[in-house]
Amino acid sequence: MGQIHKRYLETPTHSNSRIFGCGECKTHLSTSEDILSKASELTCRIRRAHIQAFQGTTGRAYLFQHVVNVFEGSLREANMTTGVHTVKDIYCTSCQTILG
Repeated sequence: MGQIHKRYLETPTHSNSRIFGCGECKTHLSTSEDILSKASELTCRIRRAHIQAFQGTTGRAYLFQHVVNVFEGSLREANMTTGVHTVKDIYCTSCQTILG
């Protein structure tokens, strides 16, 4: 496998924005400014940064507009409370932990 190039995120000095990282290795994934929804059915193992979270079907869940340092798995069918949906899991590029 080749060398992994991580992206590091920054937040403005005078903002309340937080950086979300992988729960296993703390690799940067997104910021609180990129949250579209805190109420979703994603399986997320993302460490939260002092933000109240809703529960997904298997734990805390967030929907982000932009993420970095992730790769996608294969398409699969998932049964959710809103029906059957086609989804892809995402993984941390650094430690390969499934994020959601």
